[in-house]
Amino acid sequence: MKNTIKVVGFVLVVVVLYILWADHYMSGLLKYTSVALTLSVIVISFLIFFENRHPTQTVTWLVVLGAFPLLGFIFYLLFGRSYRKERMFKKKYILDKETYQKYNFTHTKEDLKQHFQKYGEHKIYALAERLGNMEISFHTETELLTNGAETFESILKELKKARHHIHLEYYIVRADDIGNEIKEVLIAKAREGVKVRFLYDAVGSWKLSKAYIQELREAGIEMVAFGPVKMPFLNSKFNFRNHRKIIVIDGKVGFVGGLNIGDEYLGKDPQFGFWRDTHLYVRGEAVRSLQLIFLQDWYYMTNDSFITPGYLTPEPEKKVRRTGGVQMIAGGPDNEWSVIKNVFFSMITSAQEFVWIASPYFIPDEDIFSALKIAALSGVDVRLLVPKRPDKRIVFHASRSYFPELLEAGARIFEYREGFMHSKFIIVDGEIASIGTSNMDMRSFHLNFEVNAFLYHTHSIESLVREYLNDLNASDEIDLEDFNGRHLGYRLIESTSRLLSPLL
Repeated sequence: MKNTIKVVGFVLVVVVLYILWADHYMSGLLKYTSVALTLSVIVISFLIFFENRHPTQTVTWLVVLGAFPLLGFIFYLLFGRSYRKERMFKKKYILDKETYQKYNFTHTKEDLKQHFQKYGEHKIYALAERLGNMEISFHTETELLTNGAETFESILKELKKARHHIHLEYYIVRADDIGNEIKEVLIAKAREGVKVRFLYDAVGSWKLSKAYIQELREAGIEMVAFGPVKMPFLNSKFNFRNHRKIIVIDGKVGFVGGLNIGDEYLGKDPQFGFWRDTHLYVRGEAVRSLQLIFLQDWYYMTNDSFITPGYLTPEPEKKVRRTGGVQMIAGGPDNEWSVIKNVFFSMITSAQEFVWIASPYFIPDEDIFSALKIAALSGVDVRLLVPKRPDKRIVFHASRSYFPELLEAGARIFEYREGFMHSKFIIVDGEIASIGTSNMDMRSFHLNFEVNAFLYHTHSIESLVREYLNDLNASDEIDLEDFNGRHLGYRLIESTSRLLSPLL
């Protein structure tokens, strides 16, 4: 708190001196514009200070505003207004919570007793249920899908089987080979009378051609952009993106995970080559949870509700063999709590043997970072798998700034060298895991709409453990001594990038 007050004082001194300098050396419109901008920075600084954000975020914003008034002012309008986020999404949060709780499936105490032998496991489930408002299913089958070829083959196969409806929700959609192949299947199914609804993020899919969208619409497919941003785009909608990847087919089969729709996910981008990713095939009860998430997102953008027996079967399928628990959790800026981050935190602190993480972007907040360091210092086998090559350079360098502290605590860090590593999952003790769209970074925790499947004692976890060990064999482990010997220029870039990490 004292440091924050000092920064506020420093910013005020800087802007007052700047106003005096502008009054003396500038004239006309330039002087009045400069003074007006500076006064705006003062007002924004006080707004940030009294919003009671995390001190790290407060200090970062104040430093940016003080050092770069014009750029900082624009950045704040785009990314900084947390009170605006609460107003924008409060109604969505309330409606989603009511819907999820109304249409949840039930389980018995015997189910919980049978599957949760350890208190820590029950604690994680209970936290996810309370914060995410989604129950656990013990009648759901899951299958791990590794990489693009396996994932898209499975997706196309199931799409062609659709009889009643297809729901898709994606962050990135491209009009390339795989994008067009999926488009043709969707058009064919729509002509057969299957109802197809497609929700795509307006910013993530900004390169998607109008011709692609129009062709789908002309075939009777409903194409809706999530969070469209029109010029002038100085509004906070730009910052809150739908990062979810969901497919629901006939309410019985679903897909969720890290792959968007694009040829790069099949390894066709020469810049990245092989693309390592992880997706999940879902059949049974938990598909209804994915359906509810999609339908509520659709309602938020269109005001059309399709929560009817045709889309939510009266009784979830009970014929699926029991292979552990599956819990679908949606996280986003509409949540009252940072649900996915808090469940991750609970998983890490509950670990007794190991915590293995794969994430292309690693920018943890202080809670997650401390939990990982304490787990490693306690003797838990903490491992982090990240890409060796960057796709977003500032994020890449910011991630590396966290490595020395983790390594010093005893964690092990591996860089995937056989292409680009885009998987997003966490495994704890080989018994609990999470696969989904959420990265281990602040944007996924606080800004993006995400969805993760939390798995408890399922066969998919065994597959995930095997694949993780295979990935480590295709990776280079970072040595602390060698890493500390890196060039001073890299350290400077990493430190500068980390300064911006609360804003990324």
